[in-house]
Amino acid sequence: MATNLTSAYTGESGSISYGGATVAAVRSFTVDNETQTIETTAMGSAGNARTYLPGLTQWSGSMDVYQIDDDAEQTALLAAAQGGAEATLVLYPSGSGIGISLTGQVVITGHSLTSSFDGMVEGSISFQGSGALTRATI
Repeated sequence: MATNLTSAYTGESGSISYGGATVAAVRSFTVDNETQTIETTAMGSAGNARTYLPGLTQWSGSMDVYQIDDDAEQTALLAAAQGGAEATLVLYPSGSGIGISLTGQVVITGHSLTSSFDGMVEGSISFQGSGALTRATI
């Protein structure tokens, strides 16, 4: 179990698993975590400052891939964006054998394709987490 404890590292070996299988040709991914706040400020509060408590959490993200038409997982992601069910997503920022993994259930919320005369055909997939995102050391 190798971990990246003392220095920054690259994502060149990063990968994504969707529904139990590896997504091909991943270029990048982003995960956003958020905690909502609940305001507790009352009239006459000391210091004229607002106060808050932590509320519900949520997470979401996106991934960019080079489009591969016959990749089963890319096809599954497109189908999920058209009304599919929740599935398990596992993100490996520095590869499946080092560092950490981020695991959770997701709903695919969008899928877009970009094609240009001087570049690769690329897909962008957005997702919304359902439940907690679990971080584990590999």
